[in-house]
Amino acid sequence: MFATAPRLLAEGESLFGGQQDLVIDLGGVKRCDSAGLALLLEWLERARSRGIAIHYRNIPESLLRIARLSNVASLLPEAAG
Repeated sequence: MFATAPRLLAEGESLFGGQQDLVIDLGGVKRCDSAGLALLLEWLERARSRGIAIHYRNIPESLLRIARLSNVASLLPEAAG
């Protein structure tokens, strides 16, 4: 993930255009590390600065484990349903 995080950061920002609420489904994520968590948190910050709310769906348990250990799990807004 460390190798792909910078590219995904830029690609993710392209999703922000014209949105007010954005749901990102992480169901296809197979591996994740602390760089992936940092990426999701950075997306949240950049979206908020533009008045956009992001919610994550199907957050992998491995990512939630890292977030809990880092005491930032409460910062990851989960989409309902």
